[in-house]
Amino acid sequence: MYGIALDLGTSGFRAQLIDLETRKVVRTAMTMRHPLPGGNVIDHLDFALEIGEDIANNIILDAVKKIIETLDVEPACIRKIVVCGNPIQLSLFQNSEIRDLAFAGKNMQRRLGVENVDRSARVFPANELFKGVLDLPNCEITIPPAIAHEIGADALAMMIETDFLNQKEISIVTDYGTNAEMAIKVGDRIITGSAAAGPAIEGQGISCGMIASPGAISDVNPEGEYWRLTVLDEKMEGKTGALVNPITGEILEKGEIEAVGITGTGVIAVIAVAMETGLMEQPPKLPNGKLILGDSIEITNDDISEAGKAIGAIRAAQLTLLLEAGASFEDLENVYMSGASGTYVDSRKARKIGSCPDFSNKVVQFGNTSITLARELLLDESRLDEIIALAGTIKADHLMMATSETFKNIYTCELSYWTEGMSMKLYKKYMKMYKYPPFPEPVENAVMEKRAARDIEETGNAPIEIVEDIGITLEVPVEGCLNCKRCNEECPENALVTVEKEGRSFVSCSTQDCLGTSCRRCVRACPINAIDFKDIAALGINGL
Repeated sequence: MYGIALDLGTSGFRAQLIDLETRKVVRTAMTMRHPLPGGNVIDHLDFALEIGEDIANNIILDAVKKIIETLDVEPACIRKIVVCGNPIQLSLFQNSEIRDLAFAGKNMQRRLGVENVDRSARVFPANELFKGVLDLPNCEITIPPAIAHEIGADALAMMIETDFLNQKEISIVTDYGTNAEMAIKVGDRIITGSAAAGPAIEGQGISCGMIASPGAISDVNPEGEYWRLTVLDEKMEGKTGALVNPITGEILEKGEIEAVGITGTGVIAVIAVAMETGLMEQPPKLPNGKLILGDSIEITNDDISEAGKAIGAIRAAQLTLLLEAGASFEDLENVYMSGASGTYVDSRKARKIGSCPDFSNKVVQFGNTSITLARELLLDESRLDEIIALAGTIKADHLMMATSETFKNIYTCELSYWTEGMSMKLYKKYMKMYKYPPFPEPVENAVMEKRAARDIEETGNAPIEIVEDIGITLEVPVEGCLNCKRCNEECPENALVTVEKEGRSFVSCSTQDCLGTSCRRCVRACPINAIDFKDIAALGINGL
């Protein structure tokens, strides 16, 4: 008999098949993307509200079905599925209320009748949810509790699986991903928040980017005037990659494994090493506009800007939490880093560029805490009662960054620094103008502790399976299309195809490739404003 631990991440899904008798991981599977358009939760909410919550739910269930099929287990033998994720992902998965998560204002929630949505733990038959999608006759699904409606199981997991809750000193925990959930603990007070960092932190939205998966560059280090790559293998372990000249792309020495792309941690390493070695004096300007790390693996000025937006959002949110809590920057003791990006990144490099505060005294790196909690609940049912009780005792305030003037001020400085070339000296002047305290000097002898070598420690004996074909095809009518192809050329993911059907023109794209409302470059590129995503036909799933 088997169980499945499932992590519904904003940038993709990860699942593990567990033998319930031996308690061993049999197989691990993951998607390279989220099946809905977009690289953050706002995109996913927007899609569900515009196109239909039933359609969004069907797309997600179909993706989970394909993951289960990849795990190669007879559905009748699956007894349990435990699912972790943020409140938006879990609500879309269950096809439950999302409007309270889409609208921050209490008055609007009250007018919609959604101000007190219950997000406590649930255990229910799988066929109640998967009816018509996948027959799971002997299976029940467990959803862990949220702390509050906007503080979900993933935030609970990062607090439980680290020792964050036990700390007496000021501590920050961050799940480094596209939604970047985080929390600060000052005494007995906990304040949570999240930064819609976007897909670049996971390697998406980067010209040669990919999420942490086999073949991804996860780190770079200088060796004289050249750079040595670190590349993830089939077990998600970092192996020695090629030695390259980043200016010319010349490969001086082949590595154990060939790189096929770069993940977010690799981009952070590129930025840090480029700054340390003087190749980039000021973001986002690179020599000749790019660095070359391999065949078709180039980091451009635009990539630096995209990564900088994500780094800046996380940094601004962390600083905002500290200021909101009334904590001095100098008093920050512990920083906990979780998630794939939090695991694989070189924390020294992260501190160098600001995605991890460089004034903390200690940095501790963990793996994927969300799937770890799901696996623990799968193997020990009694832990659910313990976690429900714990969730009830955590009194956490939630800070909405979207309504925070402090976040807006700091993030404006971050954007200017990363995308417009504003100097750090001017950045600090603006901080003083806003009457925020000055940044402390970096702590040079900070303790760096890595408690996980991989974001998923146990992956089973077989290589990690990558589930490629998820999502559906969207078709948008484009009346009067000039066939100029500007929309196709502008799309950063090469996701668009212009087609003719029955004398009409359509733009079609796959939901897993589209970057959603945070992008919409195709819309802006059209010279006659022919693309309107409010008139979408969804094709390719359950007769839609």
